[in-house]
Amino acid sequence: MKNSLLCLLCLCIAGYAQAQIPEDALRLTWLQQNGTARNQAIGGAMGSLGGDITATFVNPAGLGFYKTSEVVLSPGYNFLKNKSNFRETSTSDNKNSFNLGTSGAVFGFSNRYSRWNSGAFSIAVNRTANFNSNVFYKGVNNYSSYSEQYAEELASARVEWNDNIISNNALSIGSRMAYYTYLVDTATRNGNKLVVGAPEGIGNLNQQNLVQTTGGITEIAIGLAESTNDKFYIGGSLGLPIVNMERRISYTEKDATGNVRNGFDYSVLNETYTTKGVGLNAKFGLIFKPVHSLRIGLAIHTPTLYGLKDTYSSSMTTAVENPTARPDTFTVSSSTIVGNPIPLYNYNLVSPWKFLLSGSYVFGEVEDVTKQKGFITADVEYISYKGSNYQSADENGDNSYYDDINRTIDVLYKGAFNARVGGELKFKTLMVRGGFNYYGNPYADSELKASRINLSGGLGYRNKGFFVDLTYVYGIQKDVNFPYRLADKANTYASVKGTNGTALLTVGTKF
Repeated sequence: MKNSLLCLLCLCIAGYAQAQIPEDALRLTWLQQNGTARNQAIGGAMGSLGGDITATFVNPAGLGFYKTSEVVLSPGYNFLKNKSNFRETSTSDNKNSFNLGTSGAVFGFSNRYSRWNSGAFSIAVNRTANFNSNVFYKGVNNYSSYSEQYAEELASARVEWNDNIISNNALSIGSRMAYYTYLVDTATRNGNKLVVGAPEGIGNLNQQNLVQTTGGITEIAIGLAESTNDKFYIGGSLGLPIVNMERRISYTEKDATGNVRNGFDYSVLNETYTTKGVGLNAKFGLIFKPVHSLRIGLAIHTPTLYGLKDTYSSSMTTAVENPTARPDTFTVSSSTIVGNPIPLYNYNLVSPWKFLLSGSYVFGEVEDVTKQKGFITADVEYISYKGSNYQSADENGDNSYYDDINRTIDVLYKGAFNARVGGELKFKTLMVRGGFNYYGNPYADSELKASRINLSGGLGYRNKGFFVDLTYVYGIQKDVNFPYRLADKANTYASVKGTNGTALLTVGTKF
């Protein structure tokens, strides 16, 4: 039942494959916690610890631990290597990029005339998502062809096989390009007229896919927290995430049989997607100290309401073999299909809720933090990835397509738990830190393996209001990538395993 529903929904959204797809929602929501070097060294846990500007993006109540003001800057650098396995063939690709951990300023204040006797206000910026990545895979496939997705759409649309297909806006750009280049055509089999892909049924196909993604999400936030008698802390923040992402896909399919008379030689599809926009969210939190050494934190992150704009452009080249065994090559671009300028798609995306529970134990807890001996801390959070929701942002826009995507998201994804744990030992002005975190599988299909694990360690120095922290994070992530999706058979996909290292430096001063 589940697979049948998914097949139906894939067909429903196929006509708009050049616009938003369910994977885009996951890309903007399956995110790892980023922060200062100190925060990253302890696994990113910040739900109950406080005293770090990263609390603005995790549990704003942690800002209430500030007694003074400070300014911080957290530059970093990422080293990413992706290894992919597709059709029993392994490949790899690398991508390095700069990163920005939580940076900004915190202003502590006291209020002797209120039961809320101290607090802090923060202005911070954070790179909440880094999309810079290269994924490359290739293999031999005798099971399916990417042409079949277009054949499925054209067959289900029951269109007349003529030049009107190119101007039919009810069809996807990809299907119209496949028609234009003869990647798909009609054939009569057993007396029935069918729409088929040129590579269908010929045997082995060499397939390869290169996905290059750049950009990220940079969030600007303001936070406010207050405390009463250093026992109860409450805080909130408003975030403005700015999305800027570009994804370039180059997919190639080539006849691997050596038969020069089977009607197909090769096909290449190049696509460029861009997504830009801005969102708004809020975070609220509490931290309670039942005894001096114990802290319990609770935080809720509202959904982020994104207003996004997408562009899409593409080109397709197909070489089909004529009866003389000479290939005829046809090339078309999306501008030929839809004209210029490049179409702009306006829509809203609502991300899921996030709930966080945290605990910390501080060794030698005293008001003078310089005399504390260290701590251990842990966060557990829950996110329902199936809660993402698309809506049209155009006036009088048709939401039927977005309703189909939302139903597909509900089938493809599920809720997952994430965990972060870390600790610190203090030696006067020097600190040693370590941490670990795990991000659970967001896919509902148990055959799709995905997770993110990070191990971290770092050093810190604090003296006379000046501090510097250095951290290295080693990460292992598993995910999947589908070169195309079909409704009438099981989908082939690449398993992607990435290893990444992040070096992060935070420098700051009290004032």
